[in-house]
Amino acid sequence: MANKGFPSFGMTQAGAFVASLKNYNLPDLILKLIAKDCESSLLERGRIDDRLLSMNDKSLELLHKVFVDCAEDTKGKYAQYRFYAYVSSMYHKCELVINEIIPGKSGKNHKIPVAVKSNGMYIAIAFKKATGHPVNKKDVIKFYQTCDDVKNGEHGTQIIDGIYGSSVGFRGDALVELENLSKSRNQDPEQKLEFKTANFENRIYSVTKC
Repeated sequence: MANKGFPSFGMTQAGAFVASLKNYNLPDLILKLIAKDCESSLLERGRIDDRLLSMNDKSLELLHKVFVDCAEDTKGKYAQYRFYAYVSSMYHKCELVINEIIPGKSGKNHKIPVAVKSNGMYIAIAFKKATGHPVNKKDVIKFYQTCDDVKNGEHGTQIIDGIYGSSVGFRGDALVELENLSKSRNQDPEQKLEFKTANFENRIYSVTKC
């Protein structure tokens, strides 16, 4: 099962990893990203346990670290993987694309960490702070302005959600600022945009409130 050049845990440990990982709602995007990072093969489709068994030991170990152990790394990459899975769980049967360039009404091209598409149209965009200090007012103002600009651009007409995830928490004044900005928006249904914030704590993402 293991690819040549990678350490082998033997079927016992690989089997244990698969047994625990198959209970997690691992989206296709995550499996593909991990397989690419670990130079692993991956079954294109099939049952989740069969797809996991098609991956090499390095991939299984990384998936286990990220989703079962909820380990952290200095670059915040593990937190990014968990955020992708969280966003995916909110939009079933939708396509997730990462680091998507979407032009706003201003003409500026925005690099969006996670965009959600349904029937080829963007319906949500998501941002993540994985390391450093808690999200502050400056961070949420930039987030709001980016979401607003993309929403008002020609590719954002169907966007309904702007999501901000954090692994380092949110300052109280930042949440209040985002709520005030949200309330100040034009109430026209075509301009409607829901702003959602979620903090990763105690191994799960939970929606934060002011």
